[in-house]
Amino acid sequence: MIGTRIAALGHYQPAKVLTNDDLAAMVDTSDEWITSRVGIRTRHVAGPDEPVDELAAHAAAKALASAGLTPADIDLVLVATSTATDRSPNTAARVAARLGMGSPATMDLNVVCAGFTHALATADHAVRAGSATRALVIGADKMTDVTDWSDRTTCVLVGDGAGAAVVEACPLGTEDGIGTGTGIGPVLWGSVPEMGHAVRIEGMPPRFAQEGQTVYRWATTQLPQIARQVCERAGLAPEDLAAVVLHQANLRIIEPVARRIGAVNAVVARDVVESGNTSAASIPMALSKLVERGEVAPGAPALLFGFGGNLSYAGQVVRCP
Repeated sequence: MIGTRIAALGHYQPAKVLTNDDLAAMVDTSDEWITSRVGIRTRHVAGPDEPVDELAAHAAAKALASAGLTPADIDLVLVATSTATDRSPNTAARVAARLGMGSPATMDLNVVCAGFTHALATADHAVRAGSATRALVIGADKMTDVTDWSDRTTCVLVGDGAGAAVVEACPLGTEDGIGTGTGIGPVLWGSVPEMGHAVRIEGMPPRFAQEGQTVYRWATTQLPQIARQVCERAGLAPEDLAAVVLHQANLRIIEPVARRIGAVNAVVARDVVESGNTSAASIPMALSKLVERGEVAPGAPALLFGFGGNLSYAGQVVRCP
């Protein structure tokens, strides 16, 4: 019997920073209006010569270096993204090419803001089943490519970036539900298909739109109980968590949801303040930063919980590398 673990993490953001004051010069808004409604102060913006697969490759290279591995050690690449420009080659294949990999399996997953936690679960299943030995799991989005910069309700939210995790096999532990060391716990995932219209990237050219109040009510009322069920599947109580890393959608969603989960001893990731909503990139970026800054100890349990587009959700408890 084997389990899986996150061996290492990495993240990457473009150099250009867009402040709330910068946005106020572009659209009818202000720093006070933005911070009071969503808590965001800055976001990183990729240029026209920085495609989403480049962002993903930078984050992946950092994760590999942190794990002490080479691209040849990876036989599965999963990229969670909803902002790939092209249908083929997929983003994962382009990342593999950029990194000079041999012959990995390459797949994209489009579950929008819940994409990384879906991809992490897929890698966990593949390694446990023996169809992969080491997987590179990446969340990467270039949301500024699908943004209507004249719409102040959405353009103030978004940013660009990528985060990556190396997933590998580890012995299955017995003392808790997520194994020893840096285990990955069982996923709880699902969706509300009839409410998929609440968050959309549609049209030609594609544009991001959402029904903000609908999403807020759903997230703050329905998600805390689901997140607690994720903890139960991992054999932990919410108060055992060292960190809570929710999709970085909006500070007004993150704080009440984290509070209602009951993780009273946990560090709550608030990367949305400096990075904005980076969709599938938000969870791995936020977790990577917490680990890099030493805010969570190696082996500490962290709840990862993605939600949003399609009104999909997926969460698992992991132990930090």
